[in-house]
Formats: sequence, C-alpha cells, structure tokens
Amino acid sequence: MHVMPLLLLVAGSAAIAGAARRTAVPAPLLLVAVGLAVSYVPGVPGYTLDPDVVLPLLLPPLLYTAATDSSYLDLRAQIRPVALLSVGYVLFATLAVGWAAYLIVPDLPLAAALVLGAVVAPPDAVAATAVARRVGLPSRITTILQGESLVNDATAITAYKVALAAAVGEGATWAGGIGEFLLAALGGVGIGLVLMVPIHWLRTHLKEPLLQNSLSLLIPFFAYAVAEQVHASGVLAVVVVALYLGHRSWQVDFATRLQEAAVWKMVAFILESAVFALIGLQLPVVLKGLGEYEGLSAAWYAVALFLVVVVTRFVWVYPGTYLPRLLSARIREREADPTWKGPFVVGWAGMRGVVSLAIAFSIPETVHGGEDFPGRNLILFLTFTTVIGTLVVQGLTLPPLIRLLKLPGRDPQAETLAEANAQAQASRAAEQRLDELLGDERNALPPPLADRLRMVLERRRNAVWERLGAVNPVTGETADDTYRRLSGAMIGAERAVFVKLRDGRYIDDEMLRTLLRRLDLEEAAAYRETTT
Repeated sequence: MHVMPLLLLVAGSAAIAGAARRTAVPAPLLLVAVGLAVSYVPGVPGYTLDPDVVLPLLLPPLLYTAATDSSYLDLRAQIRPVALLSVGYVLFATLAVGWAAYLIVPDLPLAAALVLGAVVAPPDAVAATAVARRVGLPSRITTILQGESLVNDATAITAYKVALAAAVGEGATWAGGIGEFLLAALGGVGIGLVLMVPIHWLRTHLKEPLLQNSLSLLIPFFAYAVAEQVHASGVLAVVVVALYLGHRSWQVDFATRLQEAAVWKMVAFILESAVFALIGLQLPVVLKGLGEYEGLSAAWYAVALFLVVVVTRFVWVYPGTYLPRLLSARIREREADPTWKGPFVVGWAGMRGVVSLAIAFSIPETVHGGEDFPGRNLILFLTFTTVIGTLVVQGLTLPPLIRLLKLPGRDPQAETLAEANAQAQASRAAEQRLDELLGDERNALPPPLADRLRMVLERRRNAVWERLGAVNPVTGETADDTYRRLSGAMIGAERAVFVKLRDGRYIDDEMLRTLLRRLDLEEAAAYRETTT
C-alpha cells in the first residue's frame, strides 16, 4: 500500500470515529457503514486486507492493549466460562458451521467448508471490547467476553491451519490436528511465561520514560514474532505477557504510566478505527470473481450462514452455562444461580471482525497440482457478509437489548464507597510514613511545607467521600468538583500570563515549555480521573 492511501485511511477513519463519539451509533458500526458507502466512490483507492500485515502487525498491538486493560484476577475467577467459549465454542463452531455450509452450498467440499467454519468461528477482540465499553455490560459478562476474545483467535487460527491442510490434500489427521493445537497453545503460553519476567525486569530498570515506552511499543510484536518463529501461538504469547505486565504495572514509575496510557490509548484508537473502516472497504474485493455464485444464490447462502453462526453460538452458550452446574455440586455452592438473561447477552454478543477476514484472505488461490482452491471466492464473500451481518445486526441491537433485559450494571455508589475505604486506608499508611520521615532530622521541613503535605493528603482522603455526600444546591457540584474547576481557572490564568510574557519576549520558548509543563502536571493532579 502506498503512503497516500494509508494516510487517507488513517485520517478518514480517525475523523469518522471522532464524529461517532457525538452520536448514539457505536464507532465500529459507523466506520463499517462509511467504508461500505465509499468503497465504490470514484477515486477511492483499492484497499485489500493483507494477512501478512493484519496478523503480525495489527493483531498484536490490539491484543496487547486489550489484555493490559483486562484484569488478570477477574479472568482467573472466570476461567471456566472463558475457556469454554474461547476453546470449546470455537472448535464447536468450526465443525457446526462447516457442516452446515457443506449441506447448504452445493459442490463445496467438506474440507473447504470446515475452512470456512474455522474462519468465521472466533468473535472479534476489538468488536467485543468496543461494544462492551459502550453499552456498560455487567462486569462479569464483560470479563467473559474480553477473556474469550483474547484467546479465541489462537484456537481459530490453529483450527484453520488443520482444516486448510486437509483441504489442500496434505493428509491432515485428527491426531495431527490435536498435536498441532497443543503445540500452538502450550508453546504460546510457554513463550509468554518465559518472556514476561525479563521484559518486566527491563521495564522496571529503565529509568527514562521515553525508553520504557519505546520498549512498550515493541513488546507485542516481539512476543508474537518469537512465538510464531517456533510455530507456537503468537496470540497467546502476547496475551500472557500483556496480562502479566498489566497486573504489575504499579511497579513502573508514574511518569512511564502516564505516558504509556496516553500512547496506547492513541495507538488503540487509530488501529481500531482503521480496522473497522478496512472491513467496509473490502466489498469490491470480495465481490470480484464471485462468478457462478453471483445473484440470489449467493445472497441466500449469506443469510443462511449468518443464521447458522448466530444460532450455533446460543446452542453452545446455554449448555455451557448450565451443564457444569448440573454436574458439579462445588460450582453450585460457589456460584450464584445464573438467570437466562446473562447467557442470552453473551450469545448475542458474538460479533465477528477483521481477524476472520484476514484469515480468509490467507487462503491460497491454488492447491497442489495448480487447481483452484474449491470455493475460495465464495468463502471470502460469506466471511465478509457474516462479519458485516454480525457487526450491524448484533452490534446495533445489543445496546437496546441490554436496556430491555434490565441487566444490573455496575453500582457507582458501591464502587465509590469501596474506593473511599481504600483511599482512607492508604492515607493512614501515608500519614504514618510521613510522621516517621519528619521525625528524622535529615528530613526537616519548614512547618508550612510539612503542613502542605498533610493538607494534600487530607484533601485526597476527603475527595472520594465528598462524592458520596451532598452537592452544591446552586451548581450541582460536589466540593471536589468545585475545587477542580477553581483550580483549573487559576491555572488557566497563570498559563495566559506565561504566554503573554513569551509573546512580549520577556521569556523564551524553552522557559515557556518548562513553565507550561509544570502547570500541566498541576492540572493533571487537580483533574485526576475519578471514574473508570
């Protein structure tokens, strides 16, 4: 891809994603819709998903940022449903969808149909995370969907390789397929376990935030490449490393954390926007060469496969939710009895995405002997329609469905109370530590400065409790809100004076940058993020 089309893709998708934030339409859906609309506009460059770009260059950073934002402890607590979906469901969907495609499409060999099943089996990590954030799902369901989407790509890619070997006549066997799956899974986890400790050690021993963040940007690509080099799962290697680093991010200095959060937020925004726009832009590519399948027959196959994909997920989710409870008294004692609503949302939240399209595009055009791969163009078309169908139908209806079912969401009051209690305990420890330090003559401070330390600590302790209390009857603000607003106004006045002094040549630009950075840090402290 040339530079200008790439710049147009990034700039255009970012602009559309930014505009989507001002509407009720989730950004992924708007990006796909616009991509579809402009794919045939004269002068728009042709964009083709290259699996050699998507899988090693786009997938690792997207998985990395999703995994570092996930909770290792929450995922460990939900390991059974996550494993049932990310491994069990993907294999089940590969077989069920593949067999259904074999029955629906005349003359499509079973091996090629299983390739299609593996391609459309995994729900997309980006789509699941984006929708879960937007609709405010209950924390347990969000954890399950995020955990599934982090791991299922590895299962699908391995299943695809086995089905592809059978389709091209390489004599794949069940034993060989199981062996390849175990090699990919155990190898990927093993590579991640080997890499995570030295990488974390290096992160904590680099003293320059710029170097630490440069390393952070390289980590997902490095972990993925090392694992793929030994034919293990690069997806699992990235996820294991990212979960470990995210769990121990508190051990990295504050400047690195601030910088890293901003950098990865920008990277994720750009990549997610470009990925969804690329999905819509594939329409001309997948329609090209459809040949004998053009017309109503192709549309019928697309609708039928979409319905099979949707129904197959429900067929797996409900037994996967209730059978373990029926078979295990320990599970019944340990976990609350689930209602039908949670599994229904999990079943309906199976949006497919760019990974399915990238895998489909990696299907070779010819097999041994120079013959065309059976049904390749149809597989591309059906993958595309399934991705678009799940994103549009399920993505658009998921928010109203959640509102209709009245699922209990997060409890802001309970979360604020837990935060206040945690802050109170931390403040007591900090106050005790301050008393110990001030008792040493080497740490002597003038009383005003010592009082300032205590005042800052007291304000931090009271700020969370104030969010639980009364608000200003005139403005509706808490005392903490008013403090931040007034602090911002004061900082704004100082900033204006500094700029005026620079413009009058009383200070130079270097001095201005130094003074503004100091104000920025003050403002960041005053306007610290209080909600997640």
